Amino acid sequence: MISAKHIKVAFLGAFTLFFFIWLIAGTFSRAATGTTSENQTVTTSATPTPNPADYVGAETCRACHEDQFNSVAQTKHGKLHQVESWKGKIQNCESCHGPGKAHSEEPSVTNIISFKNKDPKFIADTCLACHAGKEEHNQFRRGEHWRNNVGCTDCHTAHGPEHGKFKDGSMTLANRASTLNPAPAMLKNTEQQLCISCHSEVKSHFNKPFRHKVMEGAMKCSDCHNPHGGFETKQTKLAVGADVACVKCHTDKQGPFVFEHAPMSIEGCSACHTPHGSANPKMLKRHQVRQLCLECHSGITNQLSDSPLGGPHDQRNLRSRNCTVCHTAIHGSNAHPAFFR
Repeated sequence: MISAKHIKVAFLGAFTLFFFIWLIAGTFSRAATGTTSENQTVTTSATPTPNPADYVGAETCRACHEDQFNSVAQTKHGKLHQVESWKGKIQNCESCHGPGKAHSEEPSVTNIISFKNKDPKFIADTCLACHAGKEEHNQFRRGEHWRNNVGCTDCHTAHGPEHGKFKDGSMTLANRASTLNPAPAMLKNTEQQLCISCHSEVKSHFNKPFRHKVMEGAMKCSDCHNPHGGFETKQTKLAVGADVACVKCHTDKQGPFVFEHAPMSIEGCSACHTPHGSANPKMLKRHQVRQLCLECHSGITNQLSDSPLGGPHDQRNLRSRNCTVCHTAIHGSNAHPAFFR
């Protein structure tokens, strides 16, 4: 009788033989496809390399576009000539708009790269030609902005920002602190205003009694989210040692703990807290702590006692209703599995 060991050996041998046959067949197939007769001509198309003589320099552009030239000159794009790694490379206007010789001889939008009415993905590809090397931008094509046709120029301006004026203390701008450093990355507006112009669903959260101080300028959306894409849900930034951005600031909640509270390692902080703002203290999802705990720990109702004092989790007892009176180290403990201090 054939043993199980012999069956496994035979199966492995058959699989190996099939793999080699498939590999050899693929090699012959590629060779046959690539064979050409004497009458056939194989042609390859390549992007033509611009002639260096077609570049006329930014001073030529300035003759007609002086306002744009003066604006760009104050930005990082206008100061590339001061960067050592850009020596000998095309700088300023023609690094984005292409060679300007034909356009200077016959001004027309057809003989220059114009970004008006261009597809956002085309604009993003142009920007990423230089900016793709930065870690923050490497995942842009994985992000929600790319998939929803939000291009770089929807938030940034290559010619320098022009900021609007907002009334202090209004719904639009909660505090003057937001205007102190409005656009370090050549943004069209303050980061807070750009984000809520599309993400209006979170705008009201920043006006609730308990909130992250985003509209006041104490922090920015990009402190937690990466607007240029990423692997995490909602493009949240990774923190060292955890998969939530919260512990970058709330370091005492990071751990590691000997006894971990399961939601911290499975769902993260958003299992109990609303990250943008809440009407409840500590930005909790429920008004009372016990309501939040009982969503998972529903079995404690079986521990009620008929004695006059009641059991340790008797919800008729005012003191027992607040779970964190006893379970003080609710995010994790190094001393007790029930999260006692």
